[in-house]
Amino acid sequence: MIKEIKFRQVGKFEDTKFEKIHNEIFQDSSYASKLAALEISDLIKQKQKEGKPCILGLATGSSPIKVYEELVTLYRLGELSFNNVITFNLDEYYPMDTDNQQSYYHFMHQHLFDHVDINPENINIPSGNINLEEIDQYCIDYEMKIKKLGGLDFQLLGIGRTGHIGFNEPGSHRNSGTRIITLDHITRRDAASDFNGLENVPKRAITMGISTIIKAKRILLLAWGHKKASVVKKTIEGEITPQIPASFLQDHKNITVILDSEAAADLTRIKTPWLVDQCIWTPKLKLKAVTWLSEEVQKPLLKLTDKDYNDHGMSSLLTLEGSAYELNIKMFNHLQNTITGWPGGKPNADDTKRPERANPAQKRVLIFSPHPDDDVISMGGTFSRLIDQGHDVHVAYQTSGNIAVTDQEALKFGEVAQRLAEGNSIFKNIIDVIKSKNTGDIDSPEVRLTKGLIRTMESYGATRYLGLPDHKVHFLNLPFYETGRAKKNPIDTPDINIVKDIITHIKPHQIYAAGDLADPHGTHKLCLDAILETISIIKHEKFMNDCWLWLYRGAWHEWDIHDIEMAVPLSPDEVNRKTNAILFHQSQKDKVMFQGEDSREFWLRAEERNKDTAERYDNLGLADYEAIEAFKRHYF
Repeated sequence: MIKEIKFRQVGKFEDTKFEKIHNEIFQDSSYASKLAALEISDLIKQKQKEGKPCILGLATGSSPIKVYEELVTLYRLGELSFNNVITFNLDEYYPMDTDNQQSYYHFMHQHLFDHVDINPENINIPSGNINLEEIDQYCIDYEMKIKKLGGLDFQLLGIGRTGHIGFNEPGSHRNSGTRIITLDHITRRDAASDFNGLENVPKRAITMGISTIIKAKRILLLAWGHKKASVVKKTIEGEITPQIPASFLQDHKNITVILDSEAAADLTRIKTPWLVDQCIWTPKLKLKAVTWLSEEVQKPLLKLTDKDYNDHGMSSLLTLEGSAYELNIKMFNHLQNTITGWPGGKPNADDTKRPERANPAQKRVLIFSPHPDDDVISMGGTFSRLIDQGHDVHVAYQTSGNIAVTDQEALKFGEVAQRLAEGNSIFKNIIDVIKSKNTGDIDSPEVRLTKGLIRTMESYGATRYLGLPDHKVHFLNLPFYETGRAKKNPIDTPDINIVKDIITHIKPHQIYAAGDLADPHGTHKLCLDAILETISIIKHEKFMNDCWLWLYRGAWHEWDIHDIEMAVPLSPDEVNRKTNAILFHQSQKDKVMFQGEDSREFWLRAEERNKDTAERYDNLGLADYEAIEAFKRHYF
């Protein structure tokens, strides 16, 4: 069935007055990646029938990985050959040796070239070890080789948060060719997790120019995740400007931008569809529209007028509801009912309009935490409240979190241990390994164990502080994580079995899990995938009929107001208690390995995020709380 679906190849996209590039939105990036791979496969086969080479421009980064996986699958199934394919990659870090695991040369061979029958002589990747004085001529030669082959038949692109395509950073001109370029700080910061720290990310790169890219006969641009939403909107709806290099793609006559739902979230037709066309006013869309309007005009919900609705494209909603007064009351009551001081349900109370059930009064609760501090960072106040209200609370740390511990931190603990255990060669060996490491080296199993133990003991400190007994703290150490580098393995059967065992052992009435997919190195998403896959396997078990799954978000992002289904208010004392629990994770306090775009320490960003959520509720006209932790229910 999937092979029957094609992307429409059209000219400039004019379905709405806002969008200037044709785009397709998919709920699932995996499915969209398969479609992209099938288009590439069809092009390769068509060129084979014509007896011609197929000239592909290829991208690196996380976005195209699943495309390459699908192409490899098609090859292994005997449905595709690469014997007529000639490839040109967009870019490479400079300086960068081909044997460096962070090189794009290594990336392409790891994900595609080593697994298919492409002729090695047909692989072209910019070299990161050309002498500086030879780079200009090298870049000219790279351009000329593409031109002699008749240009690119197809170009696969990703997009950076700066709007870069290839490594064409802000300021790049439409007529730019292949050249060396200085990387934007945001680009380097986004790559920091791959290089074990910002200081190790190269400051320059060689990139194919915008002029070469937009001469390709066909372009597919992939964008996944909410971190790309802002730049996607600027690319598709904004003006053409060198400050958003991807915006030059608006002039291309045969391009499709492929998005998942989160990357498309800021597009006008998704974020505010009532400004584009007539809407089907579902309850969810009504809530989204009314809370948006309240924040847009800076009025509490109950003060919105008919004129406010009419002036902002919502006259059809008023016609449906009768008046602003009736609609405002309905939305206000809905939001009021999301607020509860009883996250496990309030015993002996009417739960008709409460987010959680009253019964059973004492629930079995399983909190999944991707890393050993996400529990307290994301829901430390709710965690504490559940314990205090007498529920049978368990926490399961899905990964060891060892990669987020710096060598300096591990060295400190190793030296303390050595002093306490004089004559024990284990600690000396660990210390020697750490001191002899080169930048980018993978940690030895002994060093990973040491770093994992640091995070284990910090977790015990935090959970003991909150009053949770040690026997209710579980360290799953899922195998997918144990690669020693930021890039993880796919979730596999051993991971699923471990998650299945803990759920079936506890038989929880409530599961809390991280729904924050903005994690800079993807562990949150993989951990959630493991939980959802497990639930799909065991959902027919009798105890699962009484199990609800609540998703929290982590240190990088919060649910939108219209998505929140349970809001747990925190007092000033509870905010302090949550902060103190976070501070037990000392290895993460002063130097965060995977900071993302937020330079604040985790305790501060968590505190300010929770206070901001409370302020948004207050601005909507609801009660004024010190802070709020927010949750969204996932239905299965």
